[in-house]
Amino acid sequence: MFKDNLAMLRRANNLSQEEVAEKVNVSRQAYAKWERGESVPDIEKCADLARLYNTTLDDLYKEEKLPDGRAIMPAPKGKHLFGTVTVNDKGQIVIPKKAREIMQIGPGDDLVVLADEQSGLALVKAGWFESHLMNMLAQAKGQEP
Repeated sequence: MFKDNLAMLRRANNLSQEEVAEKVNVSRQAYAKWERGESVPDIEKCADLARLYNTTLDDLYKEEKLPDGRAIMPAPKGKHLFGTVTVNDKGQIVIPKKAREIMQIGPGDDLVVLADEQSGLALVKAGWFESHLMNMLAQAKGQEP
């Protein structure tokens, strides 16, 4: 919900209601009403809030929850949390549809699986990985990529 997202983002950025109100040029009382859900800002103020928190208008209004019902804070622009997946008995996972669409992953695409024993796994498009690897190797040799 919008009001919950505002409160989460404000706290995550270590800002007071007064500081946010000042940054988007409204009174603290007006901002407090937005966080309480008593009113909503106009579209220009919503855009100001999205810029302040480096998120999108969609994400500012979107309600995302974990499977246990806890709310998820809106992600910064270009960053996504697609939820959880379950590994089946063959070690396979299904990449969520929204993730496949946004990341333009389709049948037959090659992905590189990266791992850090402390942090976990990451999937990257093979073409992107290969081009970045070649650039790093060229730079290490002192060549232009």
